[in-house]
Amino acid sequence: MARTSALGTIGAPRARARWSGASMRRTSRVAVGGVGRSAHGHGLGPRRPSWTRGPGNALSEMDSETAGAKMDANSLRELFNESIAVIRTVAPPFAQVGTEESRDVLKELDVETLTRSDSVFNPEMSWLAFNWRVLAMAANEDTPIFERLRFVAISARNLDEFFAKRVGAIKRQEEAGVENLVKARGREVWTPNETLRNVAVEVERQVDVQAALLEDHIVPALGEHGVRLEQYDDLEEEVKQKLESYFEAQIEPVLDPRAIDPCHPFPFLGSYSLSIAVELEDAFNQDKFAIVSVPAALDRWVRVPSPKGESTQRFLPLEQLIEANIDKLFRGCSIRATHVFRVTRNADIERNEDQAEDLLEMIADEVRERRFASFVRLEVQDTMPEQVRDELIESLDGITLTDVITVPHRAPLGFGTIDSIPIDFGMDVAMLYSPWSPRTHSALDGKSIFEAISEGDILVHHPYTSFATSTQAFIEEAARDPDVLSIKSTLYRTSDNSPIVRALIKAAENGKQVAVLVELKARFDEARNVGFAERLETAGCNVAYGVKGVKTHSKASLVVRREGKKLVKYVHIGTGNYNPSTAGIYTDFGLLSRDDELGDDVSNLFKFLMGHHYQERFKKLLVAPVRMQKEFVDMIEREAENALRGKPASIIAKMNGLDDPTICAALYRASQAGVKINLIVRGICRVRPGIPGVSENIRVVSIIGRFLEHHRAFRFENNGEPEFYMGSADMMRRNLLRRVEVITRVLDPRIQAELQEVLDACLADQVLAWEMGSDGRYYKTEASREVAANHLASDPGKGKLMKTSAEVGLHEALMDDTLKRMKRVDKRSDLVKLATKKVKQVTPRAPKETFARTLKTNSLEVNQDLVVTDDQSKATQEKRPNFDDMIHADQKENVDSENKRDS
Repeated sequence: MARTSALGTIGAPRARARWSGASMRRTSRVAVGGVGRSAHGHGLGPRRPSWTRGPGNALSEMDSETAGAKMDANSLRELFNESIAVIRTVAPPFAQVGTEESRDVLKELDVETLTRSDSVFNPEMSWLAFNWRVLAMAANEDTPIFERLRFVAISARNLDEFFAKRVGAIKRQEEAGVENLVKARGREVWTPNETLRNVAVEVERQVDVQAALLEDHIVPALGEHGVRLEQYDDLEEEVKQKLESYFEAQIEPVLDPRAIDPCHPFPFLGSYSLSIAVELEDAFNQDKFAIVSVPAALDRWVRVPSPKGESTQRFLPLEQLIEANIDKLFRGCSIRATHVFRVTRNADIERNEDQAEDLLEMIADEVRERRFASFVRLEVQDTMPEQVRDELIESLDGITLTDVITVPHRAPLGFGTIDSIPIDFGMDVAMLYSPWSPRTHSALDGKSIFEAISEGDILVHHPYTSFATSTQAFIEEAARDPDVLSIKSTLYRTSDNSPIVRALIKAAENGKQVAVLVELKARFDEARNVGFAERLETAGCNVAYGVKGVKTHSKASLVVRREGKKLVKYVHIGTGNYNPSTAGIYTDFGLLSRDDELGDDVSNLFKFLMGHHYQERFKKLLVAPVRMQKEFVDMIEREAENALRGKPASIIAKMNGLDDPTICAALYRASQAGVKINLIVRGICRVRPGIPGVSENIRVVSIIGRFLEHHRAFRFENNGEPEFYMGSADMMRRNLLRRVEVITRVLDPRIQAELQEVLDACLADQVLAWEMGSDGRYYKTEASREVAANHLASDPGKGKLMKTSAEVGLHEALMDDTLKRMKRVDKRSDLVKLATKKVKQVTPRAPKETFARTLKTNSLEVNQDLVVTDDQSKATQEKRPNFDDMIHADQKENVDSENKRDS
């Protein structure tokens, strides 16, 4: 007897094609909105699709339930696919619920309202807008096909973290009460319930587009490369038999089927875990309910044998194989239906550091507590009956109907693991980005790192320049160097089996003074960092666990080295973590220096981090939470004053996120004063550009590509004497007020030029860059590219990086520029070697053999072909010989002599 599952009818052939079938669930969350208006501020919007045009956009004005009733499966599928076409040029493709887009309305608001109102900027909705831009990379047909699949997975993992952290925090706000929130933020904010409802609408839209991308675009394209994601019912009988044997041998022993009744409580479900709800009838004809957890220890994707003669790679989701053999877990029972679901737990755990006697123990307890935190999301497939869904809601602590995210049954739950499919790419390189290997910085090639730094400050730019031969080598060489006396470093996030941690342990074993601040409160890395802290302590390092009440997010290291009778301080200040894994995919700057004032500043910073030292002002550092926010505001206001006086005034700021209301208000006022402001913000951004009378001088750019834009750099015009800064802090309220952050001023003209070149390349990018409109949405259209072209024309720069970035995108341009730099360095190195090579001088006399012959003929005549005249000698010196000539100089001399003798 055939039985129903969330993926169709198990045991009977399916009527629909592979990964097909549109969502028939309630559609209120999908139908609300539409692409909406274009960006009134910049005119960046493209022509709207047909389903958003017409008087007042009928779709967005319809009652949600009415819209759902009127739209059949085909209409929904058309809607999702049309949104995929739109997302390539507009993100989000739908108007966000509750967000004000009208420029006419926005221009009537004062600066205070613009920076405080949730209808202008809500952090959760802005974050979801960022995730739309990530998903747009999956929709981009110029992206290699497996990378498109990877971007779907990245967008899904982003949502996982979003629910665990951000939605979890909103749930805690809800528990605290609305009045407390109003007191803290004012009446312009949404209540937690409003935020959760609006978030649910936006998330289900994203999930629908993720599913449509997989079904109609990515999976078919993978098939063209011989990779197929299978449905169990479509498999050959012979293959099913093999999979059944595999299930009995490798999967069934691991499974733990749990009955749900008064004697069997609801089982523990870990965060992000997959489970199968089973409706069955027992041997006594009684209706029963059971749960089978899908073990996280098993691979999610099962490799399916291909028919003989085919080289196709085929994969099946593990949960489908379990569903197909579920009767083996409940012998004597009749299986009525199975339904896959997935849960997410709250990761925003309340922490009271003031009452903690041991922070290490408190964090370890918190990691354990998080496993049992309340639930914040329940993902189900749209075929799950309401009574099963309701039973799950009742059983899962913290879940309400708003927290249920319905996923189209044509796609697997948990998109975040879809890029873990073990594909053998072989020679099919077209599925992936072209490989990239970071290069060693030219200043560090072939010499001691301390010698190189002594010759001048060095800016390393990951992942274009190697982390292993720069930042990592800095710590490793310090650990080995007998002249190094002490090493101090901060660790926020690092990799498993970290080479940085190994080097610090080695330094301690070598008798050096080693002090490390390990930030235990780094979200989701607490357990790893607790392990690192214990290993470092065991090795004899002095370890601090952070600063009470704030997170230490700064990336700084200090090495003290004896050179003669003097102690020299070498420092590294970075924008990214000491993590070799992320250094290969995150773009970050690192500054290596032995500047005395900077060394003193970093030394005093570690006094603050490790002891009771307190210092407000530093010579070259901006430090949060001490004065960084105020100093940023002061610099912004200085630019505004210069603009009002007719002096040069501009700001370029590159960061991951911008939400600090004080900073944003200062930027709005600076724009009103006439300051030209370019903001390069990858993620959330509170500032709206292009509002008449407020932000007409502000431009906001977001760059999304193969690498994650992660560095923070700032430039202030300062009346024609530009000031440059770089470091760990975003202009986010949490960074400025609740974290220890470090930003350093950059004074070296060479490094200033490097920073300027990268900033200009970001602003000239016409491939990866998105332009924010005054409506808060981001655009990649002809109009938006014209904005970038205007920057290219008005700020030409000294190098070719801007032009290349405009043509191929920032990341390709920087990889190409790195290779060209390496070639130029190699060429100069070869020329230096040639110039210093001792060349054998050619004398006027003839070789021995020729001279002997002239004696025999009693002739004093000398063969003039073998004489180098003064003119020839001068020409030889002016024309530098090539490498091949020098290598074979002696051989050629002998050959020429033989030829002359024979003639």
